[in-house]
Amino acid sequence: MNIETETFEEKKLTVAIAGAGGYIGRWFIHQFKDKYNIIGLSRRKVKHNPNPEVKWRQVELYSITSTVDALKDVDVAIYLVHSMNASTRLNQGSFEDTDLLLADNFSRAANINHVKQIIYLGGLLPDEPEEKLSRHLRSRLEVEQTLGSRKAKLTALRASIIVGPGGSSFDMIKNLVDRLPVMMCPKWTESETQPISLRDTLDIMDTCIGNPNVYGKAIEIGSPQVMTYRSMLERTAEVMGKKRFVFSVPVFSLGLSKFWVGLFGDSPPQLVSPLVESLIHTLTVSPNLAFKEKKIDYLSYEESVSIALNSKEKPILPKFYKKKGVKNTVRSIQRMANKNGHTATWVGNRYNIWLPSFFKFLINGKTTERGDVGFHLLWGKKPMLQLTMIPDRSDQERQLFYITGGWLVKRFDYGWLEFRGVLGGRYIITAIHEFVPRLPWFIYVNTQARFHLWVMNRFKKYLERKED
Repeated sequence: MNIETETFEEKKLTVAIAGAGGYIGRWFIHQFKDKYNIIGLSRRKVKHNPNPEVKWRQVELYSITSTVDALKDVDVAIYLVHSMNASTRLNQGSFEDTDLLLADNFSRAANINHVKQIIYLGGLLPDEPEEKLSRHLRSRLEVEQTLGSRKAKLTALRASIIVGPGGSSFDMIKNLVDRLPVMMCPKWTESETQPISLRDTLDIMDTCIGNPNVYGKAIEIGSPQVMTYRSMLERTAEVMGKKRFVFSVPVFSLGLSKFWVGLFGDSPPQLVSPLVESLIHTLTVSPNLAFKEKKIDYLSYEESVSIALNSKEKPILPKFYKKKGVKNTVRSIQRMANKNGHTATWVGNRYNIWLPSFFKFLINGKTTERGDVGFHLLWGKKPMLQLTMIPDRSDQERQLFYITGGWLVKRFDYGWLEFRGVLGGRYIITAIHEFVPRLPWFIYVNTQARFHLWVMNRFKKYLERKED
């Protein structure tokens, strides 16, 4: 063992948690606040902190600069971010592209701060080609690949349903059992999986922190019990002391399944939809990837359910200020295939050339002496939109432009446009962040916002033609 590893293991580690206010994050803090120097990361500023031993830092994970500041002096970063709620009034982008961008920001920030290890809690993956995975599972794999793409050593923990008090997936099961005396289960409820208790999940996470044996590894975790989702419903009913008639039917549409689970499981669509899509797969632990670092006396599913239903413990989170900001802000994120491996620099420059060329009957592109790019109507002196390239925050993988002018813009100190290479250059993500339009909101949403999406789709097709 080298000296650096010994020092890393012996000192009290500083652990930052992205997603600290979520289910796993708040229980991890509750369990290990005395063992580690924990830094909780939150979008909102803390008003009152009941646990002074836990520090909190405000962060906007969409911003690389903010994320870099949040990870300063951190040894291990735990990433628990999944499909964050929109932080803008209008959010044009799929959860997959959003999660990919956020993971790339986090990976970059960890690299800049020399974070030694990232621990990511994702989902079990079936033994199937990537292209056959559900959108939800493919996104989890992309996040995993992105977090592990730089110098910080990634430990990817893949889990199925984590059963514990306050867990959204288990609450969905509990609500279905509680509300439906008769459950007609679709075919996907016969798929097998291996749920795991919250207690055992936290134990495994603790074992992995600062452990060189798990650096650069994907580890699948689950209790030894293999069961179907239908069986989970039946066993949950037994623990709850409720008599339920559960039966399966061979046909049940995906759309109807989402409606059924969302309505009676009392869960939001953004959680139900990707989850139900993933349940068509068999999600069991691969023997080659199973957790072997420590012998664990796994809780049974019934024991886990009993604890989830009867636990009196409650993690105490800080009180946060209500986040204030500009009211009508826009974020728009699109992914483009990049088969020829163009750099973000090339794509950004190409966009500035392509836009006035494509709309040559309507738009002129002008560059000022300091390098600002303005897009003008043919008869207009003032630009519709002006972009200022930021060299010290740009590189071959990312081109950053501040939105610094234009009569379509209400604030010139707030938004930015970027072109980003992700997943080793496999894709280019183009994104506008915190854009504040000048048009009245109703008019903007039904005109300029839709036009922007159309333009970006045309640019996407243009890049595809350039790759033929």
